[in-house]
Order: sequence, then C-alpha cells, then structure tokens
Amino acid sequence: MGIVAGLDSSPDFTRIVVCDADTGAVLRQGYAPHPVDGAEGTRPSDIDPQAWLLSLGEAAGGGLLEGVQAIGVSAQQNALVPLDSQGNTVRPAMVGGDKRAQVAAADLIDALGGREAWAQAVGSVPQAAHPVTKLRWLSKTEPDNALRTAVLMQAHDWLVWQLLGRPVRRSTDRGGASGTGYWSAATGGYRPDLVELALGHQAMLPEVIGPAEAAGTTPEGLLISAGTGETMAAAFGLGIGLGDAVVSLGASGSVMAVHGEALVDQSGMITSLADATGMHLPVVTTLNAVRTLRGTAELLGLPDLESLSELAMKSTPGSHGLVLLPYLEGERTPNLPHTAGTLTGLRRESMRAEHLARAAFEGMLCGLADALDVLRGRGVDVRRIFLLGAAAELPAVQAAAPSLFGAQVVVPQPADYAALGAARQAAWALGVTQGTLDRRNPPQWQGAAAQVLDPGEDLAVGQAVRQQFMSVREQTHPNAFRA
Repeated sequence: MGIVAGLDSSPDFTRIVVCDADTGAVLRQGYAPHPVDGAEGTRPSDIDPQAWLLSLGEAAGGGLLEGVQAIGVSAQQNALVPLDSQGNTVRPAMVGGDKRAQVAAADLIDALGGREAWAQAVGSVPQAAHPVTKLRWLSKTEPDNALRTAVLMQAHDWLVWQLLGRPVRRSTDRGGASGTGYWSAATGGYRPDLVELALGHQAMLPEVIGPAEAAGTTPEGLLISAGTGETMAAAFGLGIGLGDAVVSLGASGSVMAVHGEALVDQSGMITSLADATGMHLPVVTTLNAVRTLRGTAELLGLPDLESLSELAMKSTPGSHGLVLLPYLEGERTPNLPHTAGTLTGLRRESMRAEHLARAAFEGMLCGLADALDVLRGRGVDVRRIFLLGAAAELPAVQAAAPSLFGAQVVVPQPADYAALGAARQAAWALGVTQGTLDRRNPPQWQGAAAQVLDPGEDLAVGQAVRQQFMSVREQTHPNAFRA
C-alpha cells in the first residue's frame, strides 16, 4: 500500500516513525527535543506552538519523510492553543500538565451544579489540566486575552492545521475532543454552553471527523489523517481491543480499557474518553503509583527502584502482614483528596526492611487493582492487562501484578507507541482513500513484542493479599467506594 509516518509531539520531544503501511514494520526514525526553561531546566507551562513545528522540522531532517504518502499526528493531550479570528495565537499555548487552573476547576464544578452534573454533561469532571478549565483560568486571569480568543484548538489539531497550510476547515478527532471538557463521548457532540460558561463567550470549535477520515491533503499531495491525543494513539499503537486494559505506572497511575459505550460515572472516578477507532476508553486515575516506590526507597536509604525491587523479593506475598495504603498525596481513586498514607500490621517480626519494600509494591498494585475494579464494576470486560512504564520492568512488579490484578499481564518492549499509533492511523486513512481498507477495520499490524505473565497457581495467593489490603482500606476509610 505504501509508506506512512507517525509523529508524536509529546511535552518533551518530537519523535517520528516511518512505517510500511501494510505491516507496520518501522523503516526509519527521527527525534528532536522540545525547549526547556533555561533557568530551571524544566518544561515551561506556556510555550509558543511554533516550537513544536521547529522540533518537527528538526526530527524530519535528512530526508526522513522521503517516499511517505500519509502522516498521522499524535500530540500531548489537554494543551490549549487559543487563536484570534485571524488564526494567530492570542497567547502562548498552555501545556497539558499545567496546574495553575486548580482553583478554576473547583469554580467550574460549582458553576454547573457539582461533579454529577459534569459527569452527565461530558463524561468527566473538570480538573486543572482540562482545556475547559484553562478557559476559565484565562477568563479570570487574562480577561483581555480571553476576549480576543475566537478559535480553540489542541496541540494535535493545531499541528495538523499547520501541516495542511492553515486551511479554512479546522478538524479534530473523537479522542482529542473527548478530553476537552466540552465534547461528550456519549452524545458525540459539543457543549458550546460549557465553552461560554468557562470563557465568557462562544468560540469556533474544530469539526470532529471519523477515525479513518483524512483531515486533508497538503499541496504536495501528502495525506494527513485525523490525528489524536497521545493516550489514544498509544492504545492504537499497542493494538488493544475489547477485553484489554492498560495500566500505566508513572508517578501517578492510570487504568484504561476498551469498551463499547461511553460510561457516565456520577462519582467522577471514571473519565469517559473516546479512542482512535470508534470505541471508548474509560479511564480511572490514581494519584500514587511510582511515587509510592520512590518514597519508600528514600525512607530505606536505597539509591534506586531496582534496589527496592531486589529487597522486596526477599520478602513473601503479604509482606508478613504489613499493609501500606499508599495515599501519600491524598487519592483520587477512591476520592480522598485530604487523606494520608497508612502503614498497618507492625509487629516485631514484620519490622524488617524487605517487608516494607514489598508492602510498597503490593500497596501500589492493590491501589491500581481497585481502579480496575471500578471499571469491572461498570461492566467493562478485562481479561488481559498491558503494563506500561519503566517500573513495569521491575521483578517485584512482575512477580505480584498478575495475581493481584487477577488477569494475564503483558509487558510490551519499550517503544514509542503513540508515534506508531499515529502511523497506523495514517495507514488507515490512506487505505480508505485508495480503496484497500474500509472505515470500520484498521490495518492489522503486528502486535507489540512483549513478555507475557500469567497468574497461574499464584492467583489464590494474590487474592488473599488483596483481601488483606481491602480489609485495611475498609477499616480505615469505610465509605471510600460507596456512592
């Protein structure tokens, strides 16, 4: 069918993969970093989106895109690019991880009548990162810029629009739109009233196009697919489908699964996103994942997580009765924003470093298992779990995860799955245009190379450890998961 490219514009870098459109085999790759704030060496909260284009150009240098027929774009989620009526940026883009709008989030929740009202309206409750919350912050903090804002775009929308030469038509996809806070995955429509509630007036919103549709063609004849957010692109690159879930181990944790319909969750624990294929991606987030491990390693005077894992493997399942409720930063699942972590089961025989190390791993994984149960409790089928993040490679994680999660665990080899997902989307749009693929079935690329871990005979042991954890949680926070 040809050659396609996927580019992933993350907060830190642009990565490009060039793939065979039929098989997904990676032919060549490019990379370029994004700028940092020189004074602190950290990523800024505001960034001129032209920097994304410069990074893209650098990553594509040396003829990387020669022979490419279609490009897909993945980019950081929740970045807001406010434009004026001429299509120029009103102010620098507000990046996805920007936390300045925490007060604005609480303000918006109250303005619509509470968390349940938001869950019913758009399938999610405003948080600091959401574009709708950034709009509220803009209207309160920079009212002149808010008044000049006429068009709203996210990072992948803006990059697609630039690649196409800034056409009159502006587009996005279901996945990206579902994270804005003003588009509903359940209804498939925008809520312009929520834009007005946040910004103070209406603004032009990108057209939401289908997963296999092309956003357009460049003057040189290069097809550009719909694009999507990084989460949706990574799921597409991994090749997950019904029955699959993805557990991501970052400082915080997240659990998402493929589901056939949008879920409205009155508690706000489930964020109802759309995926890049026409399905849905309900997501549940925990605030404490790898930060639990890092905190325990520091407490024990260990230099790294590998040392913590090695120590934990000297203990046994159940950590000699030690249970760590890892709510170190408060918690979102369950919704306990002002709580603290709890360590219970201290006895003379359990007061050993290896038992605390293991309790940290078990506490982190049991917290994520709680998040999985939130989805399972709403009818989401979870038979196989993809485990992502550097900590997924740790022996202590791999030893405990299958039995605690109660399912087969797949640990994919490290790769830029968001860029691969963007390339697969480009191949889909190209195939539809050429008449070799239909709009319902994406190209069947080879799945990620991975290590497969089964719970096997350890399942009963793992469930006993979970029961121990849940018993302590119930005693400490008896109403944590009750409506």
